[in-house]
Amino acid sequence: MNISHRGGPARRSVLTGLALATAATVAGCSGDADRLSSSPGGIPAVEPGAAHAFTTSGAPLLLQVLAHPDDDLFFMNPDAQHLVDAGVPVVSVYVTAGESVGQNWINGMPRRQPDKAAYSSARHQGLRQAYAEMIGRDKFTPWRKSVMDLPGGVRAEVDELDNGARKARLVFLNIAMFSAGGTRLPQLWDEPYAVMESLVATGSPCTSVSTYRHATLVDVLAAVMARYRPTVVHTMDPDPDYQVHDATHPKDNDYGACSDHRDHTPTALFTWKAMTQWVADETRRNGHPPRFATVSFRGYYNQRWPFNLPPEVVDGKHRLIAAYGGDPLWNCGNAGGCGDYGQGGERPMQNRKGWIRSTHYRYPAPAVHAAPDRSGRLEAYGVLGLQAVRWVESAPGSGRWGAPQNLGGGPLAPALACVRDAHGHRLLFALRFSSLEGHGRSNSREIVVLEEGREWHSLGNPEYRTERGRRVGVPVAVAVPDGRVHLFVRNAGKGLSTRVREADGTWGGWRSLHGQDIQEGLTAALDKDRRVHVFGLGRDTVHHWSQDAPGQPVRLMPLEGLPGPGGNQMGAAPGPDGALTLVYRTPTAAEPVAYRLTPEGGTEELRAGGLRALAGYGPLAAATVPRRGGKESLMLLSRSLTGALRLADASADTTAPVTAVAAAGLTLDADHRPCVVGLAPDATPWAWRPAPGTGL
Repeated sequence: MNISHRGGPARRSVLTGLALATAATVAGCSGDADRLSSSPGGIPAVEPGAAHAFTTSGAPLLLQVLAHPDDDLFFMNPDAQHLVDAGVPVVSVYVTAGESVGQNWINGMPRRQPDKAAYSSARHQGLRQAYAEMIGRDKFTPWRKSVMDLPGGVRAEVDELDNGARKARLVFLNIAMFSAGGTRLPQLWDEPYAVMESLVATGSPCTSVSTYRHATLVDVLAAVMARYRPTVVHTMDPDPDYQVHDATHPKDNDYGACSDHRDHTPTALFTWKAMTQWVADETRRNGHPPRFATVSFRGYYNQRWPFNLPPEVVDGKHRLIAAYGGDPLWNCGNAGGCGDYGQGGERPMQNRKGWIRSTHYRYPAPAVHAAPDRSGRLEAYGVLGLQAVRWVESAPGSGRWGAPQNLGGGPLAPALACVRDAHGHRLLFALRFSSLEGHGRSNSREIVVLEEGREWHSLGNPEYRTERGRRVGVPVAVAVPDGRVHLFVRNAGKGLSTRVREADGTWGGWRSLHGQDIQEGLTAALDKDRRVHVFGLGRDTVHHWSQDAPGQPVRLMPLEGLPGPGGNQMGAAPGPDGALTLVYRTPTAAEPVAYRLTPEGGTEELRAGGLRALAGYGPLAAATVPRRGGKESLMLLSRSLTGALRLADASADTTAPVTAVAAAGLTLDADHRPCVVGLAPDATPWAWRPAPGTGL
């Protein structure tokens, strides 16, 4: 995060299989997104149709790429903290120097001349203080500092600190936010001849100035990935929402017509482009793409929606941000300063923008989707190395998985939708970065599908303009008994769009289902009458679309009497009486609420057992579990306040012994037992079936 004080598209043909296609467009939210250019600079694609086996699983490592010092602390926590607590080393790369106008001042301090080198140094020191606390060391513990040589003659400072299995590495590229001629990261992404330079921070061991062009930054980020070989990559939001700025929603630090900072978006785009280059290079060099998962986080989006973290989790974020902010009275031993003083003390908690009070995924969905195959083994699907993959359990109930089968299709956002149609054929849906290059060329997204027995093909985009098409969400799908498959995505207007695959396999066109102001993270379900329901979390209520009867079109059907939700994915499944039950958290609440849909189209609150055990935060999932005697129970999955996964129903609850990357999925295995499936920090899947005797 950084507060600055200055003020029908052309498409490439879709590549099938493993296609690391890249092309591009304007960073941020303004400019001519549809202009095309033949200027060079593209990343070579892996051969179409290739589906190379992945590298073998390695030691887990988290790599985070940030625009400014503190973006990780505000926007990527508590996820990073939980991985570090599990013993996962972390490497955080800061693209800019974060120097802004060089003022590190709070009330009570004497005014001094701006000093950008000192302010950058103070922010580096703040990060060292925060990460020392994150890994369990005293915040003033000395770090080892060195200089890393990178492609293009670039040099960067690297700071290292260990505490047993907990390890932190901070990499400072330190590109000046305001380079010569007022050049900033959006221009470096978009303009072919833009050049930026690094800033030498006070006291840094890296005393040389590095020159960056567009390709230089891509090469440097790809080289960092190749050096550290992460199994989890945290990125910022490459395609932030459009935002209306008015008296109710002042523009503040947003850029253009979007809800994010001007440096956040190109940093994310450069990161995604570097990931495609890393995958392409590794595949050509070794014959195997790297095995890693990706999680993208929203930025200033946090300010625009109801807060989604309970006070206990916010307090954990605040502890680290307060260490980063530091205090001018501290004696930290750093000549440039002891933190970013504007973020010290209680100031982040008092800031009306509330960035600290939420954590949002850009692509919210379970990292792995699983269901039993015809033999009773679990069959799971996810995204590794930007490609779709399939895992199969070695035997029913074993919890052991074979090697990932590369299904290609990429580069894909890290969230798939997976259904089996009435004929038993599997369909995978994904959001593809169909072009991603920069230099003013095409930068587009599309929804793609892999139908069993066929190759990947494009379903296009519900938006007609490329720049609007970047704002669409990840797909959600439902298969119904009449043979149809309903596909839904959140569109750029923050409403709902759909396409329907008929029983004969033909697809209808995109259709708007209207609605507005829903967050990303749709939930779809069938009720006991096999009617389709779709839910989206709005500002003041839960938005709802459904059918008057099975086979009828899906339409907007508002619900009455529901309290406003926070911003995490909700659970929906038939309850013990067969009525569809919704489970979600209200803003800042730890315990979820549950509401039953009544036959009259209304709702009534449930005092469902097991909800108290789910005090926590983050996405919720629900599934209906059969019990002895023909009864059914509603099973719920959540994260605890400490990040542990918990399963609960009306009679019991239990905690998972595993660590999950992003969200986990809840399914039933062949024996109708609840099973949680997720991705481990080493980018391998796991399956958790509560042991007999836990009451589940």
